[in-house]
Amino acid sequence: MNNPHVILVVDDDPQIQDLTAHLLANNGFKALKAGCTAEADAVLAGGHVDLIVLDIMMPKEDGRQFCQRIRQTSRIPIIMLTALRDDIDRIVGLEIGADDYVTKPFTPLELVARVKAVLRRVSDGAADHAPDGSRQYVFNDLVLDVDRRRLQRLDSTEIDLTSGEFSLLLTLIESRPRVLSRDQLLDLTRGASSNPFDRSIDTHISRLRKKIEPDPRRAQIIKTVRNLGYAFSGKVEKLNRRAGR
Repeated sequence: MNNPHVILVVDDDPQIQDLTAHLLANNGFKALKAGCTAEADAVLAGGHVDLIVLDIMMPKEDGRQFCQRIRQTSRIPIIMLTALRDDIDRIVGLEIGADDYVTKPFTPLELVARVKAVLRRVSDGAADHAPDGSRQYVFNDLVLDVDRRRLQRLDSTEIDLTSGEFSLLLTLIESRPRVLSRDQLLDLTRGASSNPFDRSIDTHISRLRKKIEPDPRRAQIIKTVRNLGYAFSGKVEKLNRRAGR
């Protein structure tokens, strides 16, 4: 790999930190390490990082607090590591902006697959440039710019989306008016790393609704189809913006 992706491993357990970094390095990534969020801040300030693998249970500032703080200024993908198996803990991590989570103890193949899937979601959007310009979808008072991976209101106010939220919204828009099951959405947005029992789709849908629906409690843009899944029901206009305009 000529230009390997740079992964920052943040974990206060030196053994897990070293094992995770070694695993990522053996799979073609450049792994950086931090034992606390203060060290992670220094690494992020010192150079480019493509993705953060972040432990939740850490002293002083924990992983959730760090993730929430990072999300105020950055969209860098974050995969959270958790020893907690309660779905509530996982959902909280997704609610504050994590792109994915892996439960300890994890298998090497699972972590590598999750890292690759999240990076693929980001790179697919960045690399999907049409030769004659960029794709935009306009719905309600929102503009989804596919190539810039950006969601804005018509007044140019930007709405922050994680890479997972962006991929989910784009998948729903491009599949409209078809109803997609949770498993289909997992397959389309995560690929081979999807877990048939993963409930994070519901969490991402809930977060998306809070950001794009006039009234998230009475969703009109992303509809729930009982016992089937979700469908995008908003009116959409597709624009192809020519380069240089």
